[in-house]
Amino acid sequence: MYEVSVQATISASHHLRGYRGKCEQVHGHNWLIEATVGSETLDECGLSMDFGVLRQHLAEVLADFDHCDLNASRVFVDQNPSSENLARIVFERLRARLAQGGAEVVRVRVWEKEGSCASYFERRDRP
Repeated sequence: MYEVSVQATISASHHLRGYRGKCEQVHGHNWLIEATVGSETLDECGLSMDFGVLRQHLAEVLADFDHCDLNASRVFVDQNPSSENLARIVFERLRARLAQGGAEVVRVRVWEKEGSCASYFERRDRP
């Protein structure tokens, strides 16, 4: 299996409903999002997926979240805009965009700050 990863950043505010502590107050982050895709094969150029193509897909997925209050986004009406939930939503949206290609999303990682990251991935059945 080959894996390719790209990173992008967004600036966004959020707060966690039902949380007791500083994060219940509105605050912002410069979020770092890393998307990893995998492929069993390479194309005629020896690539599993072009970095630029993956970076463009990730940028388009993240456009809805950049410079906004995540709590105001329709996808976070019934769930907290935690790093974990953001990672899952980006994973699902990126997977939908790549459904017709040869690469599939393996994992999405979201950092609120350096040293603090949440990941989302789906378990694969192993033979």
